[in-house]
Amino acid sequence: MTDIFQLTNRPDRDLFFSRQDPNDPRLGEFVYSEPDHYSAAEIVILGCPQDEGVRRNGGRPGASEAPTAIRRQFYKLTTMNIRRRVFDLGDMIIDGSLEDVHDRMTAVVTKLLQDGKRMIVLGGGNDISYADGCAMSEVYGSDWWIGVNIDSHLDVRIAEQRNSGTPYRQLLEEGHLRPDYFYEVAFQSHFCSPVYYNYIRDLDVQRIPLELLRSRAEADLELKEMIKGKFIGHSSSLNTFFGFDMDAVRMADAPGTSAPSPLGLKASEFIQLVKYAASLANTKIIEFTEVNPDFDIDDRTSKLVAIGMHRFCTGGTS
Repeated sequence: MTDIFQLTNRPDRDLFFSRQDPNDPRLGEFVYSEPDHYSAAEIVILGCPQDEGVRRNGGRPGASEAPTAIRRQFYKLTTMNIRRRVFDLGDMIIDGSLEDVHDRMTAVVTKLLQDGKRMIVLGGGNDISYADGCAMSEVYGSDWWIGVNIDSHLDVRIAEQRNSGTPYRQLLEEGHLRPDYFYEVAFQSHFCSPVYYNYIRDLDVQRIPLELLRSRAEADLELKEMIKGKFIGHSSSLNTFFGFDMDAVRMADAPGTSAPSPLGLKASEFIQLVKYAASLANTKIIEFTEVNPDFDIDDRTSKLVAIGMHRFCTGGTS
């Protein structure tokens, strides 16, 4: 049996902020991290502080510092509308190759899903979507989960070594993820190779480019309608995974990413999509990757992810 506590480091308690004011409680006073509280938790936070996959893909390093930077902002937020029990498992122990880290992370995430937890996963590079996707497939089977990649890139590269640009190609080609249950959302055509776009098109992957999101009255409307269609004909809702690569958000709102762009989702559109993910009862994992604190401005990107985490913990009600 996987020992999730042996494979992870406990979070730094100095990050758990408190104003020492009973009239103004903060999440640093609300979220538990002691192992005795794990069994009662409904939502579990897990970090993966590595950026080797980003380096391999030619991106700028720095994402390894993101879980700490995001937690620092998250634990300053208030407890408003959060009624679910939240537990912070800490960070994956980063030792050995990227492949070794992915294997251990898959084992930890698999155990958490088997224990009935909903998860907030903090990267790190977007390559961790492979580990999370393998766990979804292991627990639910490839016919019973939907993968949503909200990203300015497609992340279906061919490469000699796995990296932050390869996770979904790995999941598709290894049979962990059905192409018709995979959604590429908010990608930008000028960042996408025609070869890789034709690859997902020929597989009948669900495709919602940034322009299509913007053409609807609400940013999440197209995604809602497409996913709802997949639920029809099943005895229960499909389990869902949402991966948010923060370079999907425009650099005015998220300057601290591995690959920033002047175009992208607005902060409000990002939060709207997070709230949609939170509203689905069978969303098992929400993942935030590619935050790069070294290039952030006033912690803008870390704060945006922290607010997204808060909205997820409320169930999308706030």
